[in-house]
This record gives sequence, structure tokens and C-alpha cells, in this order.
Amino acid sequence: MPYYVYITASQRNGTLYTGVTNNLSRRIHEHKEKTATSFTARYDVSQLVYFEEFERIGDAIAREKKLKRWRRAWKLNLIETLNPTWRDLYLDLVQGC
Repeated sequence: MPYYVYITASQRNGTLYTGVTNNLSRRIHEHKEKTATSFTARYDVSQLVYFEEFERIGDAIAREKKLKRWRRAWKLNLIETLNPTWRDLYLDLVQGC
């Protein structure tokens, strides 16, 4: 079973949220429906802009903790390196299912 570290955003250069899950499409759907954490619902942080896949949960959690300690500028650079247009990757994710 794969595990995912992901970053969602309210908009380009907006509020960011970093999380970890074993079911990325379900988790992002929860963010979009605002059934997820109150922080993401309050700030409408539902656009999937970045994710990584891991085989082991321990590796995913370690990466999540590392990203949460990163400076905002580093996170923005990470997103823009792999997703320069800040496209919502959720559509690709659910279409691939």
C-alpha cells in the first residue's frame, strides 16, 4: 500500500497545508468537501499542488515532518519546480483511477 505526503494550497502562493495519507484521492476529496481538518476548511486549502509517494509509512511521516519544518520559500520553490502553473493535481489523480 502506498503512502503519500502532499501539499494543498488555497491558491497560487496562498495558504499551504502539508499532510500524509494512505489514500490520496479520498483525502483530497475530504479537503475539497471541507470534511477534513478545520484549518483546511477555514482557509479553503483544497487544491492539490504537490505530492510524493512512499512505500513505508515511516518514510512518509519523516518526510512530512521535514517539510513542515521547511521555510515557506522552500516549499514554494518545491511546488514551482514540479508544478510551475500550480495546477490542481487532483483531477489527474481521479482520472487515473
